[in-house]
Amino acid sequence: MEVTVESTGTLERRMRVELPIGPIEKQVDSRLQKVGRTAKIKGFRPGKVPAKVVRRRYGKQVREEVLGEVVQKSYSEAVTQEKLNPAGGPKIETEEANGKTFAFTATFEIMPDIKLKNLQKIKIERSDVTIDDRDVDDMLMNLRKQKATWEVVERKSRVGDRVVIDFVGKLNGEAFPGGEGKDYGVVLGAGQMLPDFEKGLEGVQAGDEKTFKVKLPKDYHAADLAGKKVDFTMTAHRVEGEVLPELNDEFAETFNVVEGGLKQFRKDVRENMAREYAEKSKSHIREQVMDALLQSNPLEIPQTLKHQEMLSLQREAMQRMGVQDAEHAPPLANFADAAEKRVSLGLLLRQLITDKELKVDQAMVRTRVEEICSSYENAGDMVEMYMSNPQVMQQIEPMVVEQQAIEWIIENGQTKTKKISFKEFMNSPAS
Repeated sequence: MEVTVESTGTLERRMRVELPIGPIEKQVDSRLQKVGRTAKIKGFRPGKVPAKVVRRRYGKQVREEVLGEVVQKSYSEAVTQEKLNPAGGPKIETEEANGKTFAFTATFEIMPDIKLKNLQKIKIERSDVTIDDRDVDDMLMNLRKQKATWEVVERKSRVGDRVVIDFVGKLNGEAFPGGEGKDYGVVLGAGQMLPDFEKGLEGVQAGDEKTFKVKLPKDYHAADLAGKKVDFTMTAHRVEGEVLPELNDEFAETFNVVEGGLKQFRKDVRENMAREYAEKSKSHIREQVMDALLQSNPLEIPQTLKHQEMLSLQREAMQRMGVQDAEHAPPLANFADAAEKRVSLGLLLRQLITDKELKVDQAMVRTRVEEICSSYENAGDMVEMYMSNPQVMQQIEPMVVEQQAIEWIIENGQTKTKKISFKEFMNSPAS
């Protein structure tokens, strides 16, 4: 077997494999003899079909089967011989036989050769948050607002009120799609409508009719309206004031706190806030590690892997959207950037795991499984069932060892702590 390899790109390789034709022809002859023993052809008894008839009937099919097997086997052997690490399946092109040899070319991408650097220079900022009584009070106020009711008030509207209106938007005197509503409730100051729109509803009362201008944002969903000023005409049906429930034991019961009353509810709220903070803090640190790892170790990734990841992200999006028809799937190109980042990070973390010889921590695996199963009533039984299921473990263990790699970076990087309020941290952009 003669093998030559040509680099046709940073990661793309074109490999030509040439084999003597003799052994291949012997395989074809041997396979045809086996076929002839069992072939059923009209006019001949089984096992008595002349070889030339068998070859005429089955020769092409058998040759294709043999060549397919030869290509598969020799490709694998050639890749091993040349110490190549393909990133995906090859594109195979066979050459015309010349009577002496059989040759084919395989074009494929290889995995990048990764040399990690600057890991100790990665900077991570941890948040130092204290949840005080004012934070709990603010959270309780938010919960009261969730349970708020509305009652009609006989006065002009102000921020915090809900104004129920009919409205129609026009551009140059013509109504435009999506610019009309009936009996629509707008809470002033809640940000559910454009600022100019909400501002136009301040100081109105039941029965008022009013026209005001609204400047649509440059990223407005309708391109022909983006950035333009339009006129909205509205009729106010009623103004409603917010009525908050009393903060007492009865309020606590509406959140299924049946023992301990308001005191226990405050405790539960504080504990839940602490869990939310811990989860976001963990995600925030992870995102910092990932971004820094990418910035300090840029690499070119195989397009094969990127395309596979784009398809995976598209399928995930379709599941979230409840879309089954591929024709209505979001465009594949939408997932290009996210796929590139995912693949890059996966390759970098895998290299770190290899370099540092990280082995999966079974205690962390169990902790992860317990987190997954915590919502089940029979959580203990579910944990044992998960732990004893090899297929489940094949999915969870890679996630755990990846987390171990991230923790290695955190432990060996440069960490500083920033004191920040609970509200400021939780209102910061999500990681």
